[in-house]
Amino acid sequence: MCKGLAALPHTCLERAKEIKTKLGTLLQKPDSTIDFIIPYPEKPEKPPKAQKPSPEEALQWRDSLEKLLQNPYGLASFRSFLRSEFSEENAEFWVACEDYKKTKSPVKMAEKAKKIYEEFIQTEAPKEVNIDHFTKAVTMKNLVEPSPASFDMAQKRIFALMEKDSLPRFVRSEFYHELIK
Repeated sequence: MCKGLAALPHTCLERAKEIKTKLGTLLQKPDSTIDFIIPYPEKPEKPPKAQKPSPEEALQWRDSLEKLLQNPYGLASFRSFLRSEFSEENAEFWVACEDYKKTKSPVKMAEKAKKIYEEFIQTEAPKEVNIDHFTKAVTMKNLVEPSPASFDMAQKRIFALMEKDSLPRFVRSEFYHELIK
């Protein structure tokens, strides 16, 4: 096993320096006012009146977090419920990742990746999501060269957490029972 940096092959050292430089660039403090724009809504969302689901459709959400999150009314209701429990960061992170995956421009993708990292992933982030160290490390590595899949592992972990923990509480809540009446 190699001991110290001097024992590493020259190409490994170069790659390590390159990764460090790229990650350092990604994690720099904002230089311009454009970096202060937060693309995610801060005000509470109200479920859209015109798109209220039928009780039958809402009943399907008990067994499918995916169907719940794909329905605008369901997502807004779920987020309102999570907000009432002071745990809306998971749904906000999931929504931010979905928006991020739709980004085509590499420049915009890098900007959004930085914002998502700073808002949800980095230690003591304002809306830090609960992911394990391995997932956080993989995500940080993925951000060296942002791609639509950069947050996939973290997003899957948060989805599983919401499915196992938040969804059962939501379906027992008044929020949900009003929908299925």
